[in-house]
Amino acid sequence: MKEILKKVRKYEIEIRKFLNNSNQGNYSSVFKGTGLDFDDLRPYQYGDDYKSINWNITAKENKTFINTYKEEKEQSVFFILDVSNSQNIGNNKKNKLNISKEICSVLTLSAIRTNSQVGLICYSDKKELFINSKKGNSHGFHLINKLYNLKPTSLKTDLNSMIKYSMKVIKKKSLVIIISDLLEKEFMKSIKSINNKHDLIVLHLYDEIERKIPKLGLIQLEENESKYKKWINTSSLKFQNLVKKTYSINPEKIKNEMHKIGITFLSINTKKNYVKDLIKLFKYRKLKR
Repeated sequence: MKEILKKVRKYEIEIRKFLNNSNQGNYSSVFKGTGLDFDDLRPYQYGDDYKSINWNITAKENKTFINTYKEEKEQSVFFILDVSNSQNIGNNKKNKLNISKEICSVLTLSAIRTNSQVGLICYSDKKELFINSKKGNSHGFHLINKLYNLKPTSLKTDLNSMIKYSMKVIKKKSLVIIISDLLEKEFMKSIKSINNKHDLIVLHLYDEIERKIPKLGLIQLEENESKYKKWINTSSLKFQNLVKKTYSINPEKIKNEMHKIGITFLSINTKKNYVKDLIKLFKYRKLKR
């Protein structure tokens, strides 16, 4: 555990130093969402979040107005982390699950440093771990320890069900960060629902190896989540088309769709330096505001 904490601290410091020593703005920018306390009204400007439009005043004045808010002193941050078996793709140190845990830990330390409350929900096709949001270093280290010692009881995944669960247990408007490989179909409706209630960031993790299965002829394959084994001709056109369909997620298409409704989206290749990707996230959050 000491080695893990040493590593994530190093990454967290690297991000903080870069942002504080550059023109990218305040290090805490990724954790600043819309406050809850109404402050005033002002005319709508291009680029404003449509969710802040005050429709009653807009209808009366025949001009678009938005609500402005006082920024909260304490931000609540919740991580929703996919721990299903589809995340165990890649080598032991660089598989999607380990990278997801590292990112969650790095951002937990970052959030704690900005005096934010941090909570965690880990899911497969059911809740695997729930830690309510609190602040302070001891809570942050407790969360990271629980995350790394977690042994999921199910191999499957169900993001839609977990989003429904999250909307029930996260009472206060929060910054919600979903970390998943997004291999499920038809998740956008649930994503939109939680975005209407919370400030949402979606981190999509992928590994190149799952997208390029080589033509090895007839071999036995095992489905990660169901553990079902079957002999497959990996050289066949049918199988290669199935692989393309299964991993056909288009990050740019999803990114554009999510940005249209005000969601921060970032696609992360587990084989590359994710610290640079997280810095991109901070940059985008600053520009978004």
